[in-house]
Amino acid sequence: MPTGYYIGAITASAIAIAAMAWWLLTTQSNQAQAIELQPANEAMLSKGAEVYRTECASCHGENLEGEPNWQTRGDDGLLPAPPHDETGHTWHHPDQILFDITKLGVAEAANLSDYETAMPAYGESLSDEEIIAVLSWIKAQWPAEVQARHDILNKRYKRN
Repeated sequence: MPTGYYIGAITASAIAIAAMAWWLLTTQSNQAQAIELQPANEAMLSKGAEVYRTECASCHGENLEGEPNWQTRGDDGLLPAPPHDETGHTWHHPDQILFDITKLGVAEAANLSDYETAMPAYGESLSDEEIIAVLSWIKAQWPAEVQARHDILNKRYKRN
């Protein structure tokens, strides 16, 4: 076969591989930014409040206050549950990160192979909708100024 045939076949293959890689990267990137909390959606908030009461309040507190000394490791070497109100750091993370931590667990979401935490991953026990609902409910409890700052954080995260 002529050399031109091989060059054409190689070029076509390279273009196909590049197109597939581009498609995979943009699809994953779009999925990564698809999570958006809905703190104004009343139906979502009702579901979120219920999920919070049953799954989160025992550690993070009925009023989102977290456990005492949440920034200091306990005798077991684990950090206590942080507050999810405006005094904690929850609102310092964009929607996608909050979703990933809740669904996958801290270690997997942050790619920390040796990180130990008492926080379970909820991907097997809660649906994506339930996770978004509970995070939306948490956000809806923050003061308007903190919600606005979180919205700005999300916009910056989505641009990157």
